[in-house]
Amino acid sequence: MKYILPLCVFLLLINCQIVLSILPIVIWHGLGDVCCNPLSIGGLQKFIQQQIPEVYVISLKIGKTIREDFENAYIKNANDQVEFVCDLIKNDPKLALGYHGLGVSQGGQFLRAVAQRCPDPPMVNLVTLGSQHQGVYGLPRCLGDDVKFCDYVRSLLNHGAYKKWIQNFVTPAEYWHDPLDEKAYKKASVFLADINNERSVNDTYKNNLKQLKNFVMVKFTKDTVVQPIETEWFGFYKENDLNSTYTLQDSQLYLEDRLGLRAMDDEGKLHFLQVEGDHIQFSQAWFKNEIIDNFLR
Repeated sequence: MKYILPLCVFLLLINCQIVLSILPIVIWHGLGDVCCNPLSIGGLQKFIQQQIPEVYVISLKIGKTIREDFENAYIKNANDQVEFVCDLIKNDPKLALGYHGLGVSQGGQFLRAVAQRCPDPPMVNLVTLGSQHQGVYGLPRCLGDDVKFCDYVRSLLNHGAYKKWIQNFVTPAEYWHDPLDEKAYKKASVFLADINNERSVNDTYKNNLKQLKNFVMVKFTKDTVVQPIETEWFGFYKENDLNSTYTLQDSQLYLEDRLGLRAMDDEGKLHFLQVEGDHIQFSQAWFKNEIIDNFLR
């Protein structure tokens, strides 16, 4: 009898270790999508849970209703959205020991902002799918069912992305990056220029991002939504030249290590993956083999 209790304790500890090694996953959807669409993010969440049955997964809903979630992706200040998610994550006891972040399209740069601004609890791995880390310059085709709403946002961007009220109201304007007027972009951008440390170096952002174990960027080589495609790997158009682009490794952000990405690259923390397809078009087999098995399991 004297061996029964220690054996039970041992088995309990082993089971706890197995459970604790499976980190939760936080997913942030992109523009034109919602948290729980079974044909998009909801389906991806279900697939992840099938592959990792014990995992706790949150697909973020920004707002009280699905409608609010859809609209907020277009017209809620990105900084307010990040703050909302930071509070949600901090107050979820199931995330207290850390979690993985999975950002889809604009949800990727938003989750990166969470990693930079809100390190408690810690994000361990960050995976971004088709995300606009250096912003966009160009109006993509509308996604989702509400084309009229999307066209309204496009018209506001045409009206003037760097007008103060548009910057504070239209979400895509907050990562609109005009390579023909870098000065206006850096001065007016209320979100992207800040999280990319382009006006000054925020050491907190830099140090927090460097705490990631892995930062994975997935580029879609035939993307018709994101302009330029290079932004999905942290590249962008060269200044005053819409016919040429630069890579992350050629950028001042990297060469001056303003965000810690050069140090992370030296440590093998940066991973650049690509898919031969249009925006967020990938197979379940690819996602399992490249993302789940390597970074989420």
